[in-house]
Amino acid sequence: MSPESGQNGEGAPFVVVANRLPVDEVMTEDGREWRQSPGGLVTALKPVLQSEKGTWIGWAGGDGEAPAPFELDGMQLSPVPLSADELASYYEGFSNATLWPLYHDAVEPPSYHRSWWEAYVRVNRRFAERAAEVAAKHAVVWVQDYQLQLVPAMLRRLRPDVRIGFFLHIPFPPVELFMQLPKRLELLDGLLGADLVGFQRPLAAQNFLRLTRHLLDLKPRGKEVEVGGRVVRADAFPISIDVAEMEATAVSGAVQRRAKEIRAELGDPRTLILGVDRLDYTKGIEQRLKAFRELLAEGRLRVPDAVMVQVATPSRERVEHYKALRAAVEREVGRINGDFGRVGLPAIHYLHQSYSRAELAALYLTADVMMVTPLRDGMNLVAKEYVASRTDLGGALVLSEFAGAAGDLRQAYQVNPHDLDGLKTTLMNAINADTVDRVRRMRTMRRYLRGHDVRHWASAFLTALGVPQAATAYNPGNIETKQQ
Repeated sequence: MSPESGQNGEGAPFVVVANRLPVDEVMTEDGREWRQSPGGLVTALKPVLQSEKGTWIGWAGGDGEAPAPFELDGMQLSPVPLSADELASYYEGFSNATLWPLYHDAVEPPSYHRSWWEAYVRVNRRFAERAAEVAAKHAVVWVQDYQLQLVPAMLRRLRPDVRIGFFLHIPFPPVELFMQLPKRLELLDGLLGADLVGFQRPLAAQNFLRLTRHLLDLKPRGKEVEVGGRVVRADAFPISIDVAEMEATAVSGAVQRRAKEIRAELGDPRTLILGVDRLDYTKGIEQRLKAFRELLAEGRLRVPDAVMVQVATPSRERVEHYKALRAAVEREVGRINGDFGRVGLPAIHYLHQSYSRAELAALYLTADVMMVTPLRDGMNLVAKEYVASRTDLGGALVLSEFAGAAGDLRQAYQVNPHDLDGLKTTLMNAINADTVDRVRRMRTMRRYLRGHDVRHWASAFLTALGVPQAATAYNPGNIETKQQ
């Protein structure tokens, strides 16, 4: 299909453009099958894709030629090919070794290579061209995340008739950091191709608007800025989770039984502290471990009364920063267990592997204290999953001030993870809090989440983008809900 065919009335009225398709390839006895991936984004967008016969554009995994377009569960999927070199340069390179660290307050120094940028431009153009091909006349196109920041402007040049939204799932840096980017003007121009640019927090939207003034001498007013005769709006739309699905998982008999088994397997400690993170240098895992070690050394916590479980899901294993982080975390775990563990009773159970949603729910139910202490995070959905799973109103959440979720979960025990003494004090406050205080905090956070789930996020963004079908697609009568 050519770009003109969409303008002549063919094509999809609603298009999602994301780095990945919402499916995983599974090999069975009958050959290759596609199954829907777990995750909030597909949960949020599926109702509109189904009701509008929309198309999702993304990479299907692997390198070389992409599979032909196909349908899965009412969603039209359009795979985009990526070569091995592009995966190394566009994805692991510019996206995750340049943009990711810079957008996360340069927790690790970003790397800059011209060849990475060239691959980023090339891949973004491929996604934009595919969107131009499949979008119907006056379609709505929603572009997702930092890997595709050039797509909005590229697509607008190809298809000025479409309405374009962009959402950034990670933080957006302040002016001083963004200015370090060698291709800062091109990225800013790419984002300004959208009609609506969405961020996790209001400060991120303000950073973006300040940059339009600083770099382009534009004159933003409130949440809007005029560019090229168009008005671009920048606003915050905090993403969330499928709360009903998380609750249903947590109350299931199998998960309840598994939670009791886990507690028994860990020696039935008085206090179980849990961390669940991707193994990423932004997550504050090292600071968390150091705080736990010092509390043990000071005698404020003791094994086996207190035990920590740290799940560190493998992430970007080929990137040097991540290799170094894994070595540092495993070294610290070994040191703590060597100094404070006992035979058959380690102080920390370290699990470098992925877990199913049911197993994670069981861990959430088991944990007396959940530690979510990133140095910087766009949102952090693990914090919201923990709260959603605690239908018993038990548990306590220790949450970094620098996670986007801190703006939504204000009743958490909030902490500056850079302040080690403050982190230790806050952890002990959460451990020693009386039941009434814990229940009050958890009840308030759960009430907020129920009114601000992932469907609320998608509906709010699409309504702001001017999509009239958003209200219909997310009408409770059209969505299967699970009540506690």
